Amino acid sequence: MYLPQNSIIASGPVIIEEINGKQCVLLNKHKETADKPDPKWQFCGGTMEDFDVSFEDVAKREAKEEMGIEIEIEKLLHVCLGKKSDGGIAVLVHYLAKRIGEIKIGDDIAEYNWFPIDELPIDVQPNVKEVIRLIQH
Repeated sequence: MYLPQNSIIASGPVIIEEINGKQCVLLNKHKETADKPDPKWQFCGGTMEDFDVSFEDVAKREAKEEMGIEIEIEKLLHVCLGKKSDGGIAVLVHYLAKRIGEIKIGDDIAEYNWFPIDELPIDVQPNVKEVIRLIQH
């Protein structure tokens, strides 16, 4: 498969827990950088750095790096395919997963929060809305 320059293939967990009687999703926001001066709320996750690991392994690695937790993959939820603003393609693989352990954010994470799935923040990545919409139906 040919992917244009600046394309990414990424994977991550979607973690939903009941908090105060509401289904809530775990989202994080990365620290500001020169490349990304206005980070948005997103699922934890990251790019495949090599092709010797599975999408599940990438989701587990990113949960550990970003949130300091282990996860148990429950099922594949959705694969998003979209165009990036720089002309590349983004392939995002989402897994429903269960959190194991207490959250301790990684160095590149500015903050995290549990959001009710029907009250997502305004500044959220588009794939979050797409995946939550699928879960609700």
